[in-house]
Amino acid sequence: MSGTTIQQPDPVMAEIGRGMELGQRGERDAARRVFAGVWDRLGADGDPFHICALAHSMADVQDDPREELVWDLRALAAAELVSDERARLAGVASPVAAFYPSLHLNLGDVYRRLGDLDLARDHLARGLDAVGTLGDDGYGQLIKGGLDRLAERLSAPGLSSA
Repeated sequence: MSGTTIQQPDPVMAEIGRGMELGQRGERDAARRVFAGVWDRLGADGDPFHICALAHSMADVQDDPREELVWDLRALAAAELVSDERARLAGVASPVAAFYPSLHLNLGDVYRRLGDLDLARDHLARGLDAVGTLGDDGYGQLIKGGLDRLAERLSAPGLSSA
């Protein structure tokens, strides 16, 4: 098989996927346990691609917005360390820049819920600046719609930066 590379499944991503499925089914506690086990093995110095995926997913199953913020910030910091080549090796067709609209959407929303409207608006602006990296597919539409809804929530009457 000269010149042919067979990509082996990534066991860490498979486990993160299992946690995501649990979270999507509403089994948030079970998802957190799966993600916590992955985090225990990875640690803060693990592969940034894995940390980004894990933290982005772990944030989604937090009940406390302060904990969600911790994980969202970890995901953003890790994304800054991921190369397009590393993402490609993991089977991601888009550049790492396409991660940012979703990361900033999540940060904007959690800052909004925590009452920090200035940071919420900053992340909304950063997400909107990066939206051109998304495709015109279902995922792209989902994230663009989320950014639009966040913009509406942040421009609602009575919301001001205090």
